[in-house]
Amino acid sequence: MKILQPPTWSRPRGYSNGVMASGKTVCVAGMIGWDAQCLFQTDDFAGQVRQALENVVAVLNEAGAKPEHIVRMTWYVTDKREYLAASREIGLAFRETIGSFNAAMTAVQVSALMEDRAKVEIEVTAIIPS
Repeated sequence: MKILQPPTWSRPRGYSNGVMASGKTVCVAGMIGWDAQCLFQTDDFAGQVRQALENVVAVLNEAGAKPEHIVRMTWYVTDKREYLAASREIGLAFRETIGSFNAAMTAVQVSALMEDRAKVEIEVTAIIPS
């Protein structure tokens, strides 16, 4: 995987502007903060992020992929302010579940998600190197 960073641009924090990779592509549908039985254990924003990330890792494992194979993430959040207020806890959950690397990332505030209690949905593309 190669990080794409134009030399005159400021380096972003916690993500990359672009990533180039080749290999087997794994697409993970949007994962929300419920458990394997589709039950929410918390309404805490960071807690739902942690669970959604754990769900992403579980799906990646089914393909033989690891978190370090993630090249792109899209986060859909229902409340930008709640997301920003929980940034420290989200960062901790990310480092403990995914690790420390720089996927290309997008975060978008949406008016609602399909599950009423869901506060975040995370979609992932991973590439297992050839």
